[in-house]
Amino acid sequence: MSHSADPPTFYERLVALERDGVAFVLVTLVEAHGSVPQDTGAKMLVTAAGLHAGTVGGGRVEAQALALAQDFLVANTAGPRFVEWTLKGDVGMTCGGAVKLYFEPHPAGGSAWTIAIFGAGHVAQALVPVLAPLPCRLVIFDSRAEWLEKLPRARNVTATPLADLAPAIDTLPAAAFLLCMTQGHKTDRPILHRALATRDFPFLGVIGSASKAEILRRDLIADGLDPARAAQFHCPVGLPFGTNHPHEIALSIAAQLLTERDRRCADRG
Repeated sequence: MSHSADPPTFYERLVALERDGVAFVLVTLVEAHGSVPQDTGAKMLVTAAGLHAGTVGGGRVEAQALALAQDFLVANTAGPRFVEWTLKGDVGMTCGGAVKLYFEPHPAGGSAWTIAIFGAGHVAQALVPVLAPLPCRLVIFDSRAEWLEKLPRARNVTATPLADLAPAIDTLPAAAFLLCMTQGHKTDRPILHRALATRDFPFLGVIGSASKAEILRRDLIADGLDPARAAQFHCPVGLPFGTNHPHEIALSIAAQLLTERDRRCADRG
């Protein structure tokens, strides 16, 4: 006798939305006071089509939360937000309670902040665990499958083995931050040239010294890039602190990425 498969759980449906690149908002009831229609911890998933899974209480509370979540989707809001409502004054219900809701938008295609790392060597091995807990999507490329296998596993980390790394530039979103951390100048150069010649990414960092940066700029100009364009990358990448220990370099790079991300957000806002 055959049995039908169990329906997907709430979190399985959340993962499926992320996997399929569907924008959604995760709404969580984080506080409930007095007479309220649902308990603390209740959750729902909201897409452009409406309620996808779960509930935060039904009725007017849920309808108002659904409307606000869909407003976030229309506005392409990236940052999370807390909202506090009294059920009588803010929602129009006869109950005397109050709720605090947490709205967490998940943009289409995964996280709004993509960080592409070319090279899975020692610094990348130290950097990925620092970045993975952040609200970002990490895509790592290397020709060495054995180094990619060493990277930590996380839902927002994708490791792809490629014999030729430069064409991966074409697959990245326009707002991606790029890090060139391959085995050296010879393998960094074609990636850097393709990124500068064909795309306009907001951040492009290359691991190495100031002398390496000068050689790269000279070679990129020889390859046909405009001198001003050939200078538009950060090398050495990372803020100027710490030693040459891979973990300290990783921290300096993470600090620079966050600084640049926040600066760009402030400029837009």
